[in-house]
Amino acid sequence: MRMTIAVMMAVAVTAQAQTTVQYRSTAGVEYRSQQDTGSVARAQAALNADPQAIQRYIALGVAQSGIRQFREAIETFTRGLARDPDNAMLLRWRGHRYLSTRQFDLAAADLERAAKLDSTIYGIWYHWGIVRFARGDFNGAAQAFVKALPIAPNGGELNGSVDWLWMSLSRAGRAAEAKALLDRKPDTTSVKNAYSQRIAMYRGLTPPAQLVTPADTADVQASTLSFGLGNWYLIQGETTKARAAFEGSIAAGGWPGFGFILSEIELKRLR
Repeated sequence: MRMTIAVMMAVAVTAQAQTTVQYRSTAGVEYRSQQDTGSVARAQAALNADPQAIQRYIALGVAQSGIRQFREAIETFTRGLARDPDNAMLLRWRGHRYLSTRQFDLAAADLERAAKLDSTIYGIWYHWGIVRFARGDFNGAAQAFVKALPIAPNGGELNGSVDWLWMSLSRAGRAAEAKALLDRKPDTTSVKNAYSQRIAMYRGLTPPAQLVTPADTADVQASTLSFGLGNWYLIQGETTKARAAFEGSIAAGGWPGFGFILSEIELKRLR
């Protein structure tokens, strides 16, 4: 049976009520969370049953992050930290989500403190590197990714660390070191993701015009690839093409992704 316009509108309003505004761009665009299909409710129930277990706070925050409830996740990690103020993993996750919501100073503070508490956690160095890159501290970003690279937990994260280290070195004017990094081939060829696609372009194996493929339809994937393309053009001194790629990253809509976040920043730098 076909729904009436009134019913369709009511469904749309109900769906929006179940999501929350996470980020509002300077252009006034609102980006919202997604609806919970059960993962957050289950994690909340588990936490309610055992509120002393710090791992339950992490699990709930990660579940919230999975549906882009980043501000809710920050609140969850903060509640966990009230019980265990020196928990490096809670600080790692809260710092990550401060980054997702463009609260860079708070992200840096959490990640720096977490690194002092436990320097062996990969996510601390990786996300601290992103924050430093966002601030234009490319040498500092390179230092963080050098720390992250040898402790990457899997091939996908390894590709990510190599990619961001190459970009950081290149933006810091350390082209010879960036080339030497790729020549060492520390990344994995068995894992395919947006970072491996970008690395192939850096090596000259993929023409820039072919970096984004018809299969790259997911919003974060497309935004990630487009940022990498824009950054590559920027390194080559082709600012017009870089600007177009950064604009493409924003248009793709993958607002939680670091490519989208950095594209916003780079467009401001190019003004």
